[in-house]
Amino acid sequence: MSAISDLVRKQFKEGDDIRDAGLTTPEDIERFDDIAYGTDTDWQMLDVYRPKNVKGELPVIVSIHGGGWVYGDKERYQWYCMDLALRGFVVVNFTYRLAPDFKFPASMEDTCAVFQWTVDHIAEYGGNVDKIFAVGDSAGGHMLGLFSNMCTNPAYAANFDFTPPAGFTPTAVAINCGACEIKLTDDPTDLTSALMGDFLPNGGDDRELDLVSVGKHVTEKFPPVFIMTSDGDFLHDQAGPLSQIMRDLKVVHELHIYGGIGEPLGHVFHCNMKSEDARRCNDDECRFFKRFL
Repeated sequence: MSAISDLVRKQFKEGDDIRDAGLTTPEDIERFDDIAYGTDTDWQMLDVYRPKNVKGELPVIVSIHGGGWVYGDKERYQWYCMDLALRGFVVVNFTYRLAPDFKFPASMEDTCAVFQWTVDHIAEYGGNVDKIFAVGDSAGGHMLGLFSNMCTNPAYAANFDFTPPAGFTPTAVAINCGACEIKLTDDPTDLTSALMGDFLPNGGDDRELDLVSVGKHVTEKFPPVFIMTSDGDFLHDQAGPLSQIMRDLKVVHELHIYGGIGEPLGHVFHCNMKSEDARRCNDDECRFFKRFL
């Protein structure tokens, strides 16, 4: 474990433990835990959540968790994902292989595998296979952007020896506080840049930086996208340029910048299930998805 990944895991966990203290499974949620989607059952595991008393097929959300590519799992994201399920969705919440133990593109291979599992199995949990949405925040937003590029840009997908489900594109996606444009800097406070040595096999050579830059590979076929950031998000400046790319290509999208009252809203504020600001953001996002039902 490198010093930077160790520090990220320690600091992120401390903050998340405080944020999530006391949360429990909502009474209205039915959950199916610890389902293998791959052969590595230490990592390749998922949960499925759905509202208990809603009959018939429901639209699906696949959530890709954040954590700087080196931290996080489905247990940490269960509260956020169950809250999304309460809005009328079947939600898939998964753990993927983390850097530096598993470098890029291992996490992307796992993401493709989860969507394949979802296409193959989500009907067993009352999910509508024709209405599969996706959310991702921070590093998860970055991965969702790359995955969406793989689904819609064959030239980009050809760089990998694994593929998304044949013919699949998410119905719509939400990129939340995403790290979408990766550039190396000498700024010691630039966390994204500091983590590239652990995430990328060659530490970020020109080819790698091209492969992991979402905006460079977007086409007009990119799925409808809800782009979200906040006034206190350290990745705030990434949202506007991504929105401009979507605008230039006429990709259906919305850009939302949320602001705090009294103090700024921080990075991935929407994962705080005790926050009214999170409720408002997640309501907006699910309303966007329901436009495409």
